[in-house]
Amino acid sequence: MDVVNKPAHYQGKVEAIDAIESAMTNEAFKGYLHGNCLKYLMRYTRKNGQEDLLKAEWYLNKLIEINGKNRTL
Repeated sequence: MDVVNKPAHYQGKVEAIDAIESAMTNEAFKGYLHGNCLKYLMRYTRKNGQEDLLKAEWYLNKLIEINGKNRTL
């Protein structure tokens, strides 16, 4: 099982990240993603190393995706 993208403890009918996004405003959800990026970057040298960097990358990619959907051209 992929511990970053599909951890076993988050499997169910609704993905946790989707439920969290649905429960928040767009700006609040972007703040949540930003905060998680910072959390994993700040702790990677003391806790889970590469795994935390991959988690930070996942949250950053999600933030980029969400931000891109909300751009006006």
